[in-house]
Amino acid sequence: MAAHRKTKQRPYTGTAARTAATLALAGAATAAALPGPAHADPAPTAAQVKARVDRLYREAEAATEQYNGAKEEAAATARSVDALRDEAARRTERLNTARQALGAYAAAQYRSSGIDPALQLALSSDPDQYLRRAAYVERAGERRATELRTVRRQVADVAQVRAEAAGQLRELAARRAALKEHKDTVRAKLAEARRLLARLTPAERAAFDASEGGRGDVHAGRGAPRGLTAAPGSRAAQAVAFAYTALGKPYVWGATGPSSFDCSGLTQAAWRAAGVSLPRTTYTQINAGRRVSRSELAPGDLVFFYSGISHVGLYIGNGRMIHAPRPGAPVRIAPIDQMPFAGATRVA
Repeated sequence: MAAHRKTKQRPYTGTAARTAATLALAGAATAAALPGPAHADPAPTAAQVKARVDRLYREAEAATEQYNGAKEEAAATARSVDALRDEAARRTERLNTARQALGAYAAAQYRSSGIDPALQLALSSDPDQYLRRAAYVERAGERRATELRTVRRQVADVAQVRAEAAGQLRELAARRAALKEHKDTVRAKLAEARRLLARLTPAERAAFDASEGGRGDVHAGRGAPRGLTAAPGSRAAQAVAFAYTALGKPYVWGATGPSSFDCSGLTQAAWRAAGVSLPRTTYTQINAGRRVSRSELAPGDLVFFYSGISHVGLYIGNGRMIHAPRPGAPVRIAPIDQMPFAGATRVA
């Protein structure tokens, strides 16, 4: 019987060794990555959602006011560009008229074979006619010199106006870029707030709507009810009366009425109804009148909130205001201690 010898196993070398090492590392990585059942991040509580949504609404409102300011500036710049274009067109028309006059004179010179006017007069056989025409030519020459200087000045003026228009166009492009940036910021923050709110149960959502920023009377009326603290003037009374008619209308960022408002859009519309023109944004409205302390507040005063002056309401007395709170919360009456008070302004 033949003896059977046990074959000795040779170690891996070259490609085989590298393949084995790769498989071993992959197995180790898989084992390390799957230590047990996967754990998802815990869902935020209703209180956490409310805190994050409130922060997003505040940030969106601040971006809305920046959007309002950029929109107003872009509109003003566009009007300036249009005015400069009109001015350039008028100046170009005057320039063309002056050029035509010079062209007609040049053509007449060409038809007369280019003979100098003084030489033409020298060849005249009538001395009296010579003297009369000499005075005329002298005056005509002065007029042509004046017209030439005028044309040169008008060319420079047209170039300057066109350069100003080009500069304004560049500024307009920058303002429109800023406008788009603020708009994108607002939309992104509001979209994130909607996603967070969608996680709430119906009961939690109802509690959120009834919480800070959602409280207040939203019943619309035809004007201020009787028995309120008297406004300090007829215009303030008119502004307050308008604000009462806006109760219940929706908050829409960037809106100034008549069917919807954002916070500064509401106060601007209320005072516009009283014949007073307010700036568009919270951070400009606060400087639109005389500053008053909280203890001095009277109906019609503008009341501002947060350190960045990002929210405004119209004071109506008894510690209350009418304001446009946020998306999903229509124009309503609310206590002014609902938010961090930042200052107040008396418009008129």
